[in-house]
Amino acid sequence: MVFDCRNGRCKTPRWMGRLLLAAGTYHILFALWTNAWPHLGFDWCGIPRPNHPTLWRALGLVSGALGLGFLIASRNPIQHWPIVLVGFFKATVSLILIGLAIFHQDIPFNTIWFLLVDDLIWWLPFAMILWAALQAHAGIPPDGSKPLTLTEAAEQHQLSDGTTLAQASQNQTLALVFLRHFGCTFTRQILRGLENLRAEAESHGARLVLVHMLQNGQETAYLGEKSGVARIADPRCQLYRAFGLGKGGFWELFGPRVWWRGAISVFRGCGVGHLAGDGLQMPGAFLFKNNQILAAQPAATAADLPDLPALFQGLPSTPADERLHA
Repeated sequence: MVFDCRNGRCKTPRWMGRLLLAAGTYHILFALWTNAWPHLGFDWCGIPRPNHPTLWRALGLVSGALGLGFLIASRNPIQHWPIVLVGFFKATVSLILIGLAIFHQDIPFNTIWFLLVDDLIWWLPFAMILWAALQAHAGIPPDGSKPLTLTEAAEQHQLSDGTTLAQASQNQTLALVFLRHFGCTFTRQILRGLENLRAEAESHGARLVLVHMLQNGQETAYLGEKSGVARIADPRCQLYRAFGLGKGGFWELFGPRVWWRGAISVFRGCGVGHLAGDGLQMPGAFLFKNNQILAAQPAATAADLPDLPALFQGLPSTPADERLHA
């Protein structure tokens, strides 16, 4: 989903604003109801009345405050995503706590109608708005230009030494490693093992080349003393698209495998930095020679790291290679 964001305001589907308007109205009415008739809901559900209805009234006021927030957010859902996040968190916690209480028969089963109206009907729309906000804020929108062919992209993009990708690939295999944004813990993990990647590429007579999404020269702040590795700046992600690397979906970016490997990476000291590039862009690794892809390793998730030994292993054996291994 692509958003046109100008002056802090994003054009979004109408249903988002209408949904938040309905959610705000509901939560304000709920606040009025709990304060005017604090016992009515308990009587309907067959639950004993609380000895201290003041607490129930206070919860109603919190709901009313959240409703006012939803009314504000309805004017610009993408910009006011933190308010939606609070509502999503509240709905998630309520679904878990009340659902467990119903399951353990601590409260009557007919309480489920309250769970449906108060939380469940809002949970999925809130999740969709948050995902849209992530796409709008973390991703780089397409520039609207026609996608480049592989040949065109190779001729237009230059390595850090000034040669084009097409020129550099003449008679030499390039091990292209397409990075995610530099704040990503997996990118930081790749940079930590950069010397091993370069040694692996050189052991096969290839040259390691990093492809990143910053403006030319800005990457040196992240590479530091490793800036000697050849690099290609692709801030508009044209080269990424030419090699078939698109933007990840929710599962590819936030699936269980990504969380697990991310936790391991952070535990090992790679850490997480600020967003420096397109946060939705998927990585990958390729062997490229004479304007042709010899082997491809597009990432299935954001957590997939380049496996150069496997990439070179997939190359067809030449007669010389066969004699060498005989």
